[in-house]
Amino acid sequence: MSEPWLSGPMEGVHPLVAPLIHSFTQVREDAAHWTEGLSVEQLWAEPAGAGSVGFHVRHAGGAAERLCAYLMGKALNEAQVAAAKAEKTAGATRQELLAELNARLDAVEAAVKGLPPAAYTEARGVGKKMLPTTVMGLIVHIAEHTQRHMGEAIVTAKWVRTA
Repeated sequence: MSEPWLSGPMEGVHPLVAPLIHSFTQVREDAAHWTEGLSVEQLWAEPAGAGSVGFHVRHAGGAAERLCAYLMGKALNEAQVAAAKAEKTAGATRQELLAELNARLDAVEAAVKGLPPAAYTEARGVGKKMLPTTVMGLIVHIAEHTQRHMGEAIVTAKWVRTA
């Protein structure tokens, strides 16, 4: 079975944003595979002070959602700020984490698919300082940031399995 990015063009998705959708498909597959069989305690363990699997899964979706707000030209709302502050809060089950991740990635995918290609070069600001980027810069960063945290979740999952 090949990786999602090798599955070819996606009908109805602009080829410049298809890599984000492929990236999210890979994240979903990896999250489901590498968290399978982990207990709640293992999901939230922080070996040697590393971020927990649960944190990285939750942060992958939460950060994608927050970055999407900037992508759409919006500021973060109170719920998004509160959710960011609570990402390390332990206790969610694997099923809860995966459902949360999938819902957030679905929302980002829908937003990105709805962008007209003419918007890809539009300026956007990120964070409190509204640091400059573009719509396409945000799309690329959402994909790579989500993958980065899923990679950290995978490494930590391997680590806690051997503890």
